[in-house]
Order: sequence, then C-alpha cells, then structure tokens
Amino acid sequence: MRAALTLRALRHQKDGIAATEFALIAPVFLMLAMGLMDLGNMAYARTVLNGAIQQAARSTTVEGGSATAANTMVQSIVAKSLPGVTVTTSRRSYYDFADIGRPERLNDSNGNGTCNTGESYTDENGNNRWDADIGEDGNGGSNDVVIYTVTASYQSVFAVPFMPRAWGQRTLTASTVRKNQPYANQENYGSTVRTCT
Repeated sequence: MRAALTLRALRHQKDGIAATEFALIAPVFLMLAMGLMDLGNMAYARTVLNGAIQQAARSTTVEGGSATAANTMVQSIVAKSLPGVTVTTSRRSYYDFADIGRPERLNDSNGNGTCNTGESYTDENGNNRWDADIGEDGNGGSNDVVIYTVTASYQSVFAVPFMPRAWGQRTLTASTVRKNQPYANQENYGSTVRTCT
C-alpha cells in the first residue's frame, strides 16, 4: 500500500524533468553542432586551398617563376586556417593538353596495354623506360601544360574524443591545370625507339 502511494506521488512530481531532458538531448545536439562546425571548417579550408593553388600556379607559369616559393606561399596561406597542417605538392608537366594521362607510344603486340619484354616503344620523355603516363615531374618548360596538385592533411579542429577515427585526421586535395608562358621555344618529345626488357 505504501509503495503504491509512493508511485502515485512520483507520477505527479515535476522536479528535475528539465535536467533529465537536457541530459538526453545535449549530447545529440552537441554532436550535431560539432559536425556542422567541422563541415563548415572543411568547406572554408577547401576554398582557401583552391585560392592558394590558383595564385601559386599563376606565379610559376612565367619564366623564372619559383616552384619552391609558390609551395611555401601555399603552406603559409593554408596554415592560417588549418593550424598544424602538413602540405605536400606535386607538379606534372606535359607538351600539350591532349597528352595528359597518355602513355608513351607502344607497339603493343599482345594488346594488354603494358610494355612487355620484346615490345618496342618510343621513349618520348627521354628517361630510358616506358611510362604509362608520358608526363614529367616538375614545372616543365616554356609553353608546357602543368598539373599542380596540393594535398593538405590536418587534425580536425572539432574532434570527438571517443570517435578518433571518424573525426580525427582530415585530408583535402586540390588541383589546377596551367599552361606556361611561351617565353622560349618549346621542347618537343623525343623520338628514340627502345625495346622493353
């Protein structure tokens, strides 16, 4: 009888309801807010990264443009919005836009798309081996087409302690394609025929 009276009294008790509701809703709300802030930070960082590589790529298309100075500039711009960021860069140059991703010319007798022993190829980039991508590392020369790629890796600003894998490391990648100024005669591809070994 006494237990029934206690239960009846508890049913009408309203003290502590707000605290209980807050305890149930707050974690979900905080996770949602942190996720939105993380996405916003990532979108802002991607915009900053894209702007930085556009500026850096433009500065290296002219004769005497320094790729090292351009990479340093990108690092300093991105570091302002992503503290502790690690920036890696790469440049790949081609004779023309049509050559991007093209393999060196190959007498592919078995049709498998790779240079097998005994098959001949034209060593167009002059490195004494067949390449599935004819491009060369670096900023190229006069009138060359350059793909400039930057990867920024950083720790999430809004990390959740019990979900480090899902919320820890972030990686952003941006690329741009530019054609160098025609400040001299463009070097053409080589025409030496070699055999795969």
